[in-house]
Amino acid sequence: MQSNYCVCLRAAGASCAGMKPICYGDRRDAELLLAASSDGLAINEINPVRLKTPAAPIVGSLTEELDIDIERILAAFHTLQSRVEHVLVEGVGGWMVPIRPDYFMSDLAVEMRLPILVVAQNRLGCLNHVALTVRSMVAHKLRCVGVVLNGVRAARDDIATLTNADILKKILNVPLFAGLGENLMELPADWRVTIDSTSEI
Repeated sequence: MQSNYCVCLRAAGASCAGMKPICYGDRRDAELLLAASSDGLAINEINPVRLKTPAAPIVGSLTEELDIDIERILAAFHTLQSRVEHVLVEGVGGWMVPIRPDYFMSDLAVEMRLPILVVAQNRLGCLNHVALTVRSMVAHKLRCVGVVLNGVRAARDDIATLTNADILKKILNVPLFAGLGENLMELPADWRVTIDSTSEI
């Protein structure tokens, strides 16, 4: 999905980079982001930390006896910021996924000070997951610019998937978007407004 956003931004004339701070397993996601990003960037800027273990970063770190270098991640992030207009940073499994015993994905987000777009799957449990995530972001004094709900159009007769979007609109004071389809070359107008607004932060 992140690579789709980069393609759309570039089609609109903006320079951008998709960043995957930590990859686990193969590096396919980072390679897709590199291909979708502006020219002249390096894979180690897009993905500064790579783990072999296909699990949460803390599991890979302990299994491989490798200390995850947060400063390396932040240095790569700041380098990208200096080279393109938009840096889109992809999360690593979720807001409270541990990177180290005393450091979570949320801590990395706080250090980057970026506006955040929450992505959730439209299924049972979505309301709890999204509400907890957005409230935690607010508590950390970060700006949530919206929630992307994937699978809205696929909802049929399951009561949770049929009602999640409407309930989220009632309980959250942030924009709600349907997920972008594949091979999309232009951002919908409401997405464009949201992304443009982040440049003021």
